[in-house]
Amino acid sequence: MQIHAVIHGPSEGLGSIAEWAHARGHPVTETHLYRGDPLPPLEGIDFAIVMGGPMNIYQHRDFPWLVAEKQWLAAAIAQGKRVLGVCLGAQLIADVLGAKVWQNPQKEIGWFPVRMIARPGPLAALPERLTVFHWHGDTFQIPAGATHVAASDGCAHQGFLFGDRVLALQFHLEVTPASVSEFIAGGERELIPAPFVQSPETICAGPADFAPAILAQMLDALAAAGD
Repeated sequence: MQIHAVIHGPSEGLGSIAEWAHARGHPVTETHLYRGDPLPPLEGIDFAIVMGGPMNIYQHRDFPWLVAEKQWLAAAIAQGKRVLGVCLGAQLIADVLGAKVWQNPQKEIGWFPVRMIARPGPLAALPERLTVFHWHGDTFQIPAGATHVAASDGCAHQGFLFGDRVLALQFHLEVTPASVSEFIAGGERELIPAPFVQSPETICAGPADFAPAILAQMLDALAAAGD
């Protein structure tokens, strides 16, 4: 399966998703939009993964490539590609499906639990409640026709599944100890004390288990969706 990842910033790469792809023998290519890379044709791509980033989905003037990215993402969904959106990627999926994206009442940064409201299809392996990594200030409306799958105390809309091949998650299952350090290095100015913002020390302490097995099971199921 050919996987293509869209990367929006140097501190928000694939993390343990890359390890999963390597273990399964799936080739991975990447577009680093912040470097000016062009998006590739969708032909030959089976699975598009759109990662997080420090920008907002509506900052077209500051990041003009967002316009082309949304068109590319909408086409991928329309063509029945498997699509995973993480954080900013989830917000972009919501936007191209016609849902609103806006500032969440609270920033959510650090390790906080999410509740799985529903676990259809690729989410069957996730427990009903799990502690995951967050780094976001925006949230999204659940698109028409999508299933609302997760919520947290700090953000009611944490994820949705559209059809059986398009999954949007506000939180980060892909992080590793190294990538968490990269998040902090790239965004420490955002760590202003708030109800759902943890200190760098608390974030670095993190949970002992970064749940790579749960992530792998979810990705396996999403990769097999519709086959």
